[in-house]
Amino acid sequence: MGALHQILSPDFLLRNSVYTSVLVGFACPLVGVFLVMRRLVFMGVALPQISSTGVAVALSLPLWFGFKLSDHGSHSAHELAFVGSITFSLGAILVLAFLERRGRGQPEGRLGTAYVVAAALSILLLAKNPYGEIGWLDMLKGEVIAIHDADLALTAAALALVLITLGLFHKELLLVSFDREMASILGKNIVFWDVLLYLLIGLTVSMAVLSVGPLIAFGFLLIPALTAHLFARTMRQFTALASLIGGIAAFLGFWMAYQWDFPVGPTDVVLLGVLYAAAWVVTKPFRTGSQKLHKA
Repeated sequence: MGALHQILSPDFLLRNSVYTSVLVGFACPLVGVFLVMRRLVFMGVALPQISSTGVAVALSLPLWFGFKLSDHGSHSAHELAFVGSITFSLGAILVLAFLERRGRGQPEGRLGTAYVVAAALSILLLAKNPYGEIGWLDMLKGEVIAIHDADLALTAAALALVLITLGLFHKELLLVSFDREMASILGKNIVFWDVLLYLLIGLTVSMAVLSVGPLIAFGFLLIPALTAHLFARTMRQFTALASLIGGIAAFLGFWMAYQWDFPVGPTDVVLLGVLYAAAWVVTKPFRTGSQKLHKA
């Protein structure tokens, strides 16, 4: 229990890392439930990788123009990475949403292509960047080690904006997401609410990628929502339970990683996977009984 007491101490050296991990853990599932219910799981895979490509492009720009970003300190690097991340995330999600509405081609094929091309482009960019090896790759991998107060404040402000917006317009976003015909009958502007939801998803993904990396961002977007879906009976329960699972798993994962000297991000994802598997096993008899009842 010594490690737990250290983590809970206000003087803990990595306290900002704990706060950031928990913030991401609570926030990502809030938009992840929409990805799961709208059957956009592939978008949850592709967006974090596209966002990390935006980070790689942004951090390569100074090199292309003959500047040394390392001379300006880590804060300028983080700010530039944030701009690249959010630009690529929002741009990609709006383009993919537009193509989906046009109904052309296979959405899964587009998302799969976007994912693999973004991953390859990130590797190519950083392979030609002599400064990538001295810290920027850690940013993309989500090494939640040293997070400055300013970075924590930026993450908290962005995720608070997402939370407030979801709270204010939760009914409209749910209606447009799950009953578009009724939304149209009630005179709701479907395009506006779709764009707002996509912007919230893009902002959340961008902050999560900068804080914990693309792999962990994807894990927190989807696994807590999939786990909560096994238990929840209403959308309110679904959203609250998914967020709670993500936040608790983020804290427990950090504790386990600190206790046993593991990387924080991968520990979080493995823990989420274990929780999902356990929940699936526990609820399997109830799901089987429900299916038999419906057949009868």
